[in-house]
Amino acid sequence: MFESLPGFREFYPEDYKTRDYLFQKWRSAVESVGFEAYEGPVLEPLELYTEKMGQEISDQLFHFVDKGARKVALRPEMTRTLGRMIAARANALKRPIKWYNIGDHFRYERMQKGRTRCFTQLNVDIFGEAGVLADAEAISTLVLVCQSLGLTSDHFYVRLSDRDLWVSLMEGWGIPAEKQGEVLSCIDKLEKQGESKTINNLSSIIGESAEPLFEKISKLIGLKSVKAIEQWVDLEFDEQKRQNIQKRLGECSLLLESLDTLGCADFVELDLGIVRGLAYYTGFVFEAFEKGKDSRALAGGGRYNNLIKSLGGPDMPAVGWGMGDVTMTDCLVENDLLHISEDQIRVFAISFENTRKQALRDITKLRARGVSAQFSYKSGGFSKQLKEANQKGCSHALIYGEDELARGEVIIKDLRKEKEVSIPLQDLETYHFE
Repeated sequence: MFESLPGFREFYPEDYKTRDYLFQKWRSAVESVGFEAYEGPVLEPLELYTEKMGQEISDQLFHFVDKGARKVALRPEMTRTLGRMIAARANALKRPIKWYNIGDHFRYERMQKGRTRCFTQLNVDIFGEAGVLADAEAISTLVLVCQSLGLTSDHFYVRLSDRDLWVSLMEGWGIPAEKQGEVLSCIDKLEKQGESKTINNLSSIIGESAEPLFEKISKLIGLKSVKAIEQWVDLEFDEQKRQNIQKRLGECSLLLESLDTLGCADFVELDLGIVRGLAYYTGFVFEAFEKGKDSRALAGGGRYNNLIKSLGGPDMPAVGWGMGDVTMTDCLVENDLLHISEDQIRVFAISFENTRKQALRDITKLRARGVSAQFSYKSGGFSKQLKEANQKGCSHALIYGEDELARGEVIIKDLRKEKEVSIPLQDLETYHFE
């Protein structure tokens, strides 16, 4: 017997209901903010991902040479596909561009709880706006999506950081530009790797000053307000070096004020320990984390202002984030928030040998109206057909008895309320099921 490949999921109807529920919630939330849906190919040229993606993602690619001798890869994330699409039509698109996608992605990585090799992700992006209001709306939309699923500030929070601020700090410390990316990578991995390994990694980059630098980094990560960081900066740098840092902290204050206005103050925490691993990120970055002992990441994103230009398009600012279905579904299940309504109208026709043709004619008319209508393939007794209707989760039964049909009537039984009514057959075409 064949089995599915490791890391690739299959969805039986009961599982698909959960998946569909999540996607409907995603769509409803982001479309209420004005985002429009798009889609791109799942197979792309390999070189789209091998440049400036970061080694971690590059190592996880599903890639091969196709029959046209092209080097191709299944998309591991959506941003570069989206960037390529925007670059191709940048001059024709009205800005700001607000798009979203719900699509499959593929990464060959070690499987563990919350991680599969094929996963579906919600991607939300804004192009063409450099101001912090775009960052604020991206983050507030992330909060809105989580809230639409029943999550509150007791369940999750968003950790906000700024790569540009880190760059300004490293310039103030005299770290060469060519080594700053490696230092950022060390900061990004600090929580997982701990103090000793991080110092060793920093030593291989900047030498003997690694330990004092680590102490400064640790101190900064522990500061949770712009004011506290400003006070630390005043003591750390002279006036000339403080200028760029203070300017960036001003932008951070403005973003936090905007998020407060958008009702997100209870959800957002300034945390410079967040850097994001992908090399194309610039400016503000953020991650949503579940609260509790596991503290799983639910979503992440940030600014990537240079991507469109690097893909052959114009210089266009961008900000966006992604949320995976696996971890979010686990979060909802564990917090008892996955409540899928079965209130939809689904009709089941119960008929017998002499009434079956009329039932099938009526079912055809109901389906043409958009009403979900079913019938039994076997002409069993009333009890068996009623049982089948309940097993299928139908809300109403149409009962075609010989006596009712002789009177030109049909019985409509509400299976949820155990109530029934007889109506003329001709009225069924316009009957409103509730």
